[in-house]
Amino acid sequence: MKRYLRLVSIALVLLFSAKLSLAQNKIVVFQSDFGVKDGAVSAMKGVAMGVSPELKLYDLTHEIPAYNIWEASYRLEQTVRYWPAGTVFVSVVDPGVGTTRKSVVLKTKSGHFIVTPDNGTLTLISASLGIDEIRQIDEAVNRRKDSQESYTFHGRDVYAYTAARLAAGVITFEQVGPLLPKEVVKLPFQDATIAGNVVKGNIPILDVQYGNVWTNIPGPLFNKLNPHFGDKVNVSIFYKQKLVYKGSMPYAQTFGAVAEGKPLAYLNSLLQLSFALNMGDFAKTNQVASGSDWSVEVTLN
Repeated sequence: MKRYLRLVSIALVLLFSAKLSLAQNKIVVFQSDFGVKDGAVSAMKGVAMGVSPELKLYDLTHEIPAYNIWEASYRLEQTVRYWPAGTVFVSVVDPGVGTTRKSVVLKTKSGHFIVTPDNGTLTLISASLGIDEIRQIDEAVNRRKDSQESYTFHGRDVYAYTAARLAAGVITFEQVGPLLPKEVVKLPFQDATIAGNVVKGNIPILDVQYGNVWTNIPGPLFNKLNPHFGDKVNVSIFYKQKLVYKGSMPYAQTFGAVAEGKPLAYLNSLLQLSFALNMGDFAKTNQVASGSDWSVEVTLN
């Protein structure tokens, strides 16, 4: 009997340890719209290192356009899945800092943690990776000491501090704060759909370095049109339902399949339909931007 109880106790300890280890890989990844011209990013990392110098701190990006919650949502969607389960992300694009918007930690079904204001930042990641649990940060416990009179830098005082405590195993996920319903604030956008021979979608982001236009139309959905390399793709791009661009271009495997300066449709690194000018800037040339108000319709000749 004693041996049985001992084995049960060991099993429970191992089970608890395995659950806790999801929050203990000691990796924290930061995203913000702060830029790196001042000390804001460094201050967040300093708070995290103050919790535990054993943490490994990385940057997703700090070049989100100011106040652009949609782009923060997309960059998480683009990146989170490629990090190990247990990684803790801090996303601070927070034009409502100090207001009644909730400060939360979302645990995805893949075992990743996102520390952020619930202001739309979780729109895409909650849909793609799913919500395992979501908890509101209890600032009575999970807030940097002597920061109660600071109302405009929750990234440093609440989010970096909570993320570091979670990643270092100082707290469990349950100790973040009270459990919330599995719902988040969502920004509206055009889902990728097909009706007859027309595929519709959203332009969530630009490949900003090169001006390529990325859509949320996945390869398998586009393939329902039965495209072949070299086929002409008819593209209509809208901003708030107003036509901004209409054109035709070949479906190509690589940029070099068309002449320099010529347009092409292709699948990007996330295997989503995209548009580009070979050695040029499609977005700037055609005055196309991105966000939840930008949509696209595609057909084949």
